[in-house]
Amino acid sequence: MTTTPFPAATILGYPRIGPRRELKRAVEAYWSGAIPAEELEATAASLRIDGYARLAELGLGAQDWSIPASFSYYDQVLDTLAAAGAVPDRFTGLGPDLDLDGYFTLARGDAEHQPLEMTKWFDTNYHYLVPEIGPETAFSAQPARLLEQVRQAKEAGFAARPALIGPVTFLALSKPAAGSPADFHPLDRLEDLLPVYRELLRALSAEGAAWVQLDESALAADHPQRDDAALAALAQDAYQRLSQGSGEDVPGIFVATAYGRLEAALPALLGTGIGALSLDLVKGARQLERLRGLDLGGTRIAAGVVDGHNVWRTDLDRALETLSGLRDTLGADVTVATSTSLLHVPYTLDVEDDLPAEVVPWLAFAEEKVREVTALSGALRAGRASQAQAFDAAASALQARHDSPLRRREDVRRRTEALGEQDYRRTPAGQRRAAQRERLGLPALPTTTIGSYPQTKEVRRARADYAAGTLDRAGYEARMQEEIRSVIALQTELGLDVLVHGEPERNDMVQYFAEHLDGFAVTRFGWVQSYGSRCTRPPILFGDVARPEPITVPWARYAQSLTDKPVKGMLTGPVTILAWSFVRDDQPLETSATHIALALRDEVADLETAGIGIVQVDEPALRELLPLRRADQPAYLDWSVRAFRVATAGAADATQIHTHLCYSEFGEVIGAIDGLDADVTSIEAARSRMEILEDISASGFTRGIGPGVYDIHSPRVPSAEEIAELLGAALAHVPAEALWVNPDCGLKTRGYAEVTEALANLRQATERVRATL
Repeated sequence: MTTTPFPAATILGYPRIGPRRELKRAVEAYWSGAIPAEELEATAASLRIDGYARLAELGLGAQDWSIPASFSYYDQVLDTLAAAGAVPDRFTGLGPDLDLDGYFTLARGDAEHQPLEMTKWFDTNYHYLVPEIGPETAFSAQPARLLEQVRQAKEAGFAARPALIGPVTFLALSKPAAGSPADFHPLDRLEDLLPVYRELLRALSAEGAAWVQLDESALAADHPQRDDAALAALAQDAYQRLSQGSGEDVPGIFVATAYGRLEAALPALLGTGIGALSLDLVKGARQLERLRGLDLGGTRIAAGVVDGHNVWRTDLDRALETLSGLRDTLGADVTVATSTSLLHVPYTLDVEDDLPAEVVPWLAFAEEKVREVTALSGALRAGRASQAQAFDAAASALQARHDSPLRRREDVRRRTEALGEQDYRRTPAGQRRAAQRERLGLPALPTTTIGSYPQTKEVRRARADYAAGTLDRAGYEARMQEEIRSVIALQTELGLDVLVHGEPERNDMVQYFAEHLDGFAVTRFGWVQSYGSRCTRPPILFGDVARPEPITVPWARYAQSLTDKPVKGMLTGPVTILAWSFVRDDQPLETSATHIALALRDEVADLETAGIGIVQVDEPALRELLPLRRADQPAYLDWSVRAFRVATAGAADATQIHTHLCYSEFGEVIGAIDGLDADVTSIEAARSRMEILEDISASGFTRGIGPGVYDIHSPRVPSAEEIAELLGAALAHVPAEALWVNPDCGLKTRGYAEVTEALANLRQATERVRATL
């Protein structure tokens, strides 16, 4: 075990897409064939070294292993899969030693292979790729890329700490490979995986890595197949072996946990021989009390007091009190840390010049949070006075935020307080179904899409020119209407039954609404990775929310004027707007959700007045905000369902309300999905081959359901035969009169050529299956 001390300040991870999304552009250029692998790798190496250098400038030590090597071309779980050689057998032709093409084939698929399933990373909007582990899945250590990153950092003068997903979390987040026995779970293979981790640790130690970070955040969440005590016992055994393995030369092990609180795993990990353990003391603050009386066993505590999951400035005095208590009361060796990886926040505030001036001092992005970490570390070592400037500035900003009138709107609060139970209910679903059938006259297995259509360079340029003032309002509206006419014409030609306007005016499904609602601010460069090369700019919710004027109505009205077929109005739901924003932390989430829901309720009413008969209120993030501990989940599900109902319960019986949900473990929230009381629910199901429908069927769900039959997150085009097969699988669980046919998600990120071919196949498959009914 290493004799190198663990650093006094650290972070759990850092943004990796590049300050100007350089990695995104390089990866997409490689995918398109515009650059070779060598150029992509050179860009990646430059971004890594530049990132290390910037972190050192911000106060982290270049040579003390405080800087994590948390880079990924696509996803950290995929990287760990590659390092463990755990390539699923179904990816024929790919060996355990993946090159870049093989790596990206797992992520994106190709003509012969469907990609790995994707789902949400704990309670964030980051998506990870789900490993497929069976009883016979082969494991083998593949450390080459890890070693290369250590060498590159060393040559540049940095001791960058290698980071992997820990073995327990890697298996806990995996799914059984196809053909596995019904009672099998990947955690059953932990005994077989640990030798591979030992070999990876030995290789990293031989390369000079004094510390390695193993992320074990699954220990902060309840697992569907293992109770908390069982999961903790697995972790205890694993880390006793990895830390003390037969006198082998292994680096110090830093076990990083985030996104919530450890329960049984906290005492289980202490004393295993690990050198350091990080605790999320923002979302898991209750862990502080549990530490009292525990034998730390020589383990250093990395106290996650700087919030890595949100953008609000840290109360440095309060954080220092927590850190001092850990050190002085518990006698702990303390490292100052972020609560999570900084992957979830933008790079820096320094480049933002459009945010409200009063709000800017309230905020901290990744660079600002690193400064907070180093200021706290200095104060813990030498006293508050040594960091007086940083502490005084933080205190002043916190007081200004508390006193600001931007936070409150009394009219919104009065309206919220006046809500009664009648504002949360619609008439029974059967009565609504009859009214909608008469109004809409749809065929069996209605075909539709989720909302967005490909955003061409011309559309993006028109939006940018309008934002820059080089295109006037009339010219902008004409350009958007031209795109809407094209999208309506394409859907009509394809023969779809329910149309959408394509959303050309929207840069992002949450940011667009934030730009039109009071109480939000939006960034110019605040990009955050969602998955792969996909990035979003989460808006910042700083005050009470209100709608100054209709948002989507003119576009929906125009689209409906072009066709006799129904056009859906497209709204983003209150929970998703919360989940994909940086949300204020000075009031309960439930209150903010209700404010947003009231604004959306008004939008639904205006869409109805404009003649729109179907309104889709998307809640792809419903599962995302679900607390990681079951005991905390009922309260969340109650208020999230009630918020959706506030938004939709004012609709007339003949107005059909749709919703859409994205990658999630739907079985965990099936009751809430039913509770939304939407007339039609579309869900992502193609990658998992309709697995969700067993949960839907078992729950007794009776309203319309649209399981996705076309995976839009992959460039591959499904054949009509493949789609017909998925529809057949769906009909085994869903009555034909309740089944809708649609892609998994919006089509914004795809190109028109592939979309047109895929939707033509979707239509052809639907006709084929209709003929059998």
